[in-house]
Amino acid sequence: MRRIRIEGDPVGRLPWTPGQHLRVHVTDMSNPRNWLRPRDMLRTYSVWHRDADGLELCALDHDDTAGPGVRWARSLSVGDPVTFGGPEGHFVPGDAAYHVFAGEETAAVAFGPMLRAIPSGTPVHGVIEVDQPDDRLPLPRELDWQYRHGQSAAASQTLLAAFAQLKLPTEPGVAYLAGEARTIQLLRRHLVSDRGWPRQAIRMKPFWTPGKRGLD
Repeated sequence: MRRIRIEGDPVGRLPWTPGQHLRVHVTDMSNPRNWLRPRDMLRTYSVWHRDADGLELCALDHDDTAGPGVRWARSLSVGDPVTFGGPEGHFVPGDAAYHVFAGEETAAVAFGPMLRAIPSGTPVHGVIEVDQPDDRLPLPRELDWQYRHGQSAAASQTLLAAFAQLKLPTEPGVAYLAGEARTIQLLRRHLVSDRGWPRQAIRMKPFWTPGKRGLD
């Protein structure tokens, strides 16, 4: 992960709800050559932290690719301007007797501020999958961690198995499933089919899936 801090008085005053994201211009908008690949111009990043001086993003630095977002995050230096839209999005905490979180590295960035926004007396449950223990982000509430040790994060059976082992109250709360699209579909199917949760109690945010662009 690369933590990116964007500062400035207007930035610190932006309205923001934990869980929301920014749409960042990661290519040079003044270069007409970049207009030929409009899908490469924007990338979406969850806001990890916001304070009176600015906000922070966490960009996943993929070792096996150098896409527009990775190149942008690697190239940044102190003082560089950043153009973005937002904050926006509806993947935010709701009202419930308890909350359930599940996802991998990309989900953990959104989960951090959402967990901080939930009152300390409200129970939370969940599981986060990362590749190695060093990939864990510092989350403010205790969740289970799973490690895939080089295995694919797509359609993760490791995360699904750990999620199925969570001990949850009988009555549904609110669940937040984020990250790889096929994995969160498996997680939702488990909640609906095996635990009897209504679909409206489940909030999903697919950030990516292999071979596809355009997911948030």
